[in-house]
Amino acid sequence: MSSQFGTLFRLSTFGESHGGGVGVVIDGCPPGIELDVAEIQRDLDRRRPGQSEITTPRNEADEAEVLSGLYEGRTTGTPIAILVRNKDHRPAAYDEMAVKYRPSHADYTYDAKYGFRNPNGGGRSSARETIGRVAAAAIAKKVLKTIAPELEVLAWVATIQNLQANVDPTTVTAEQIESNIVRTGDPEMVETMIDAVKAARSAGDSLGGTIACVVRGCPAGWGEPVFDRIEADLAKGVLSLPATKGFEIGSGFAGTLLKGSEHNDPFRKDGDKVVTTTNRSGGVQGGITNGMPIEFRVAFKPTATIMTSQQTVDQSGKETDLKGKGRHDPCVLPRAVPLVEAMTALVLCDHALRQRAQRGN
Repeated sequence: MSSQFGTLFRLSTFGESHGGGVGVVIDGCPPGIELDVAEIQRDLDRRRPGQSEITTPRNEADEAEVLSGLYEGRTTGTPIAILVRNKDHRPAAYDEMAVKYRPSHADYTYDAKYGFRNPNGGGRSSARETIGRVAAAAIAKKVLKTIAPELEVLAWVATIQNLQANVDPTTVTAEQIESNIVRTGDPEMVETMIDAVKAARSAGDSLGGTIACVVRGCPAGWGEPVFDRIEADLAKGVLSLPATKGFEIGSGFAGTLLKGSEHNDPFRKDGDKVVTTTNRSGGVQGGITNGMPIEFRVAFKPTATIMTSQQTVDQSGKETDLKGKGRHDPCVLPRAVPLVEAMTALVLCDHALRQRAQRGN
């Protein structure tokens, strides 16, 4: 199983939803980076379950234990191991799922690949695996601050089903996003979005939508041509998150409706910097950052577990019905915001170190 990510800043996640715990081992972090465990915990708290009335009620503190790689508040350059123990796990809720495949889950495909699986909470395919990514990203952000102090990664809920938030990526702040439980930067859409999620939960259903992300203050020159283009690695990073179904950067698919004369981003000089007058490229050209804000969007499907009966088959191939059980988010988007930020930070940290190794800047 591929559980590793990154080239120079590398991580390997481990653990399962209802096992003893989940975590990550990080290799390639430079030595001497100041790091307080509270900074890791702050990001984990944004991801954890049970944080609001529109998320899963699973009660996990998600307390981070740093087992290695940190001494007197600084990274040592050796592997950093972080563990979060599972405490509120209830595998009995998944007894029926041990033999019946949940529609749009990884149950059938894991059986098809491995011939054996852990059915409790989805095992390794559970979104609980992302704890290790968020913990690693908290460290990646600290590394990025030493290389590009102005760099900032912000994500927010852009849409839930057909509800569209109006957010300016050049001015939105973390405080605006975190001021509401749905994590959208548009205060006028907060209650409407919350009501929609509550209505879906009451009906035993779920909703999907999109998350937008902006990276401000990223230097020009990061990214590798051809296979490791920055947008390709960003796409791989965010599409490795559970429930993702689409990625677009800059103008995305809407750009196909424009002519070249309408879509090109003209260059101009702003002091000692080269900038573009528009940003339809989304801050990336030729797979390399151009110094403009990196802007992209990620699509998340509706949560696959719903509390209504659905048609399925069991492991013997017999047709049957299955009604969802357990504790699940009726909409994954609010808790996925820190996940998108995490994968973005991990990709950027890796490329920042690669650029420094190649050119020393």
